[in-house]
Amino acid sequence: MFKKFYLLISAVMIATTFSCTMASNNDATQTNKVVENKETQVEIKTSMGDIVVKLYNETPKHRDNFIKLVNDGYYNGVLFHRVIKDFMIQTGDGKSKTAKADDMLGDGDPGYTIPAEFVYPKYFHKRGALAAARTGDQVNPERASSGSQFYIVTGKLYSTSELSMMEKQMGDMKKQSIFQNLAMQHRDEIIKMQQTNDQAGLMQLQNELIPIVEAEYAKNPVKLTDEQLDAYTSVGGTPHLDGQYTVFGEVVKGMDVVDKIQNVETGNADRPVNDVKVISMRIL
Repeated sequence: MFKKFYLLISAVMIATTFSCTMASNNDATQTNKVVENKETQVEIKTSMGDIVVKLYNETPKHRDNFIKLVNDGYYNGVLFHRVIKDFMIQTGDGKSKTAKADDMLGDGDPGYTIPAEFVYPKYFHKRGALAAARTGDQVNPERASSGSQFYIVTGKLYSTSELSMMEKQMGDMKKQSIFQNLAMQHRDEIIKMQQTNDQAGLMQLQNELIPIVEAEYAKNPVKLTDEQLDAYTSVGGTPHLDGQYTVFGEVVKGMDVVDKIQNVETGNADRPVNDVKVISMRIL
């Protein structure tokens, strides 16, 4: 993997020209107090049936924000605007309430983000997991969540050999992420060497960073737990998303409805050809 790091240094420099314009302010945690020893359940009434999810108390910012939006009626009328069979169903774009058939969706939100709350590996992307959508790492290195958009995992079953291969790939991706973060700390130095076409200097810097990456990775290597292995081989999920997006709840009733939704016909940008709508939500 490290043979590609030289190219990644250039990619890091390109990424710095972008910025995330969404604000990062959320007052929901101040307005919703939940009894800590009781998990909140939410009923999601859709045009294809009802789904009930529970919210984890270990992700309080996401929990309280979700409760606030439910109580405010924010989700009433939104569409499932992105549906991918054997992967997930996504909703929560406020703009989708009035969307026309050919409208592109996916960028609507309340105007703020929520700081990431990774409780990993305890909570992971097993089938039925409730997780927050977000913008990509290039514009969102902190992996902050969308203020409203979320998805429910459907996923697929994996063999132990597939999971072993995926575990290695996830480890390589984590090393690349560590490398890019280190490269960003040498931004000015890299730019200067690029401008002067100092290939030897770039290679020397790369060789200096590689052992640092390995040492940092060794502190917390990617290793699927027994619980993950059991879930992904018995009920399924999307393991490649683990540790990348905040999982803040799970479906406790209505996975049959989730499956109905994931099987609908879709068109451009994975939007259902016939609208699938969230009619309303309520706290149980």
